Amino acid sequence: MSIGPSGNSESPRILIVRLSAIGDVIHGMPLACSLRARFPRAFLAWVVQQRGAELLAGHEALDELIVLPRGFLKSPGTLWQLRRRLRSLSFDYAIDAQGLSKSALVGYLSGARRRIGYGNPWGRELSQWLNTELVDTVAEHAVDRHLELLRPLGIESPAVEFKVPEHSCDRIAAEAIIAESGVQDGFGIINVGAGWPSKLWPPGRYAAVAAYLGNRHSLPTLVISGSRQERERAEEISAGSLRFAKVAPPISLAQLAALARRARLFLGSDTGPLHLAAAAGTPCLGLYGPWPAKGHGPYGKQHLVLQKMCFNGSTRKRRNAPPTYMEAITVQMVCRACDRLLNRRSWNVA
Repeated sequence: MSIGPSGNSESPRILIVRLSAIGDVIHGMPLACSLRARFPRAFLAWVVQQRGAELLAGHEALDELIVLPRGFLKSPGTLWQLRRRLRSLSFDYAIDAQGLSKSALVGYLSGARRRIGYGNPWGRELSQWLNTELVDTVAEHAVDRHLELLRPLGIESPAVEFKVPEHSCDRIAAEAIIAESGVQDGFGIINVGAGWPSKLWPPGRYAAVAAYLGNRHSLPTLVISGSRQERERAEEISAGSLRFAKVAPPISLAQLAALARRARLFLGSDTGPLHLAAAAGTPCLGLYGPWPAKGHGPYGKQHLVLQKMCFNGSTRKRRNAPPTYMEAITVQMVCRACDRLLNRRSWNVA
């Protein structure tokens, strides 16, 4: 049975806890948007770790952002300060959208009497003991799964909105990159990196796709990278692309969101930047190998995913899966999928 907020039912004080990672923080944005749409006068706060905070800063659905350092659990002083700050905000609800001991502990420290979290199968570690109301979820995709946590507040099947913030400084930075790269007439984005080596697609294949996009669609690409190793792969892609791919300068996640909004497509493997581009509204093509795409692909029917093989095993084993899972995706397959994106046809996620 759905139960509405106690006290003032139209202005509850709600804490969202989703600490990391980048893609998962993005998948949690519709949670905040749905709460704001249902309770316009609510006080909404989010506890997040430092890297994800960059994307949530200034989000229109949030009243307050509480940022924690990595390793905060190891610092009794940090935990005490966190408890004091959370208690001062007098939350009615805490929503644990991560399902781990550390996220449930944050909700517990808030003093909220009603702490909503995952039951089966996503409530892990000690979270099911620390949260007071458990939701057994059935949705496959992480976005829809998060939204199921709103059922105890009487919210069923809300519209999905991300509303990724764009600040003027990030817009200016993105437009400067576009101008300096000479791609004002349109461009695509290739993200060469991935959180796991087993999720990487070969640079030579990205280069071949970039050359195809340039020759077939007159569409240059900007290759984004993070680490020095990724920068080297980006340069390899540029060198093999018949000059159609250009290495983008280092950019922040917020600047990437602004850049992606202005791109005609985004191509990359299962990473935070892919989900960020999808949330920003860019047509995306996600390349998946060791991790199942069905529940973790870019959200929305306007995007495509390619996956020929999926590794069955623990997260650790998937992290160390052989490259054959990504290499099963051919250049020809990716080029055809890019054609579909650029031709703006309607499709269902593959």
